[in-house]
Amino acid sequence: MSNMDRRTYLKSVGGTGVALTLAGCTSLTGDGGNADTITPGTASGFPPFEFVNDSGDLVGFDIDLLTEVVDRTDYELGEWEDLEFGQLITSLDNGNIDVIAAAMTINDERDQTIDFSDPYYDANQAVLVREDADFRPGSRDDLGDRPVGAQTGTTGEDEVDALVEDGIIAGGQKSTYGNYVLAVQDLVNGNVDAVIVDTPVAETFVSNRAVVTAFTIETGEQYGFGVPEGGEELQTALNDGLAEVQDDGTFQDLTEEWFASGE
Repeated sequence: MSNMDRRTYLKSVGGTGVALTLAGCTSLTGDGGNADTITPGTASGFPPFEFVNDSGDLVGFDIDLLTEVVDRTDYELGEWEDLEFGQLITSLDNGNIDVIAAAMTINDERDQTIDFSDPYYDANQAVLVREDADFRPGSRDDLGDRPVGAQTGTTGEDEVDALVEDGIIAGGQKSTYGNYVLAVQDLVNGNVDAVIVDTPVAETFVSNRAVVTAFTIETGEQYGFGVPEGGEELQTALNDGLAEVQDDGTFQDLTEEWFASGE
């Protein structure tokens, strides 16, 4: 994985949150002042980047990071829309949200439909298995003829599809879920033998669920904020805000809060 300034990898979940409000949004509408309000979209169930805590609040690294980034621009952040991950790009294209903050990997397929900010986080794919099981695969081939799960629309699902395409597992052994909380629960319950998930999120599940990382698939992913295609003004503003957050130490503070607090 590449070195990115002020980026560290996580150990466990921590931090504080913002209230989740699921209200209708108006794309880039002026609020009567000098700033335009942008409506952010995310997909909870991906801790510690975005999830709903026990108090019912939407919290996470992405939530806090985008808040800090937008605070350094001429925009104002509106109410969050919490959607299924697979709905985010469609909602962005339709103008229902203005920016995606959901640990979304920058790739060529998505880049044909939307644009991205500069990358802000690195990740690979981890293969999770049950802690109390004898099954300990060390490579993709070791997953042969085993049921494997992932969240719909993610790089993890791409990796499961590759297992099917390579003949390592059958198509019927692939399971997909609306979020990774459900996927890991199915793993713990014994309905699948492995789940493929982004490495930082895997570490969070390892810290609080009866699962372990068996091995890592090197994918060299980078996360970015998604913006509408052609939205150069917003894209530039987010990039400038992100650079400021990284330079003034706020990014490092957030990584320590969410990925190394021990909470």
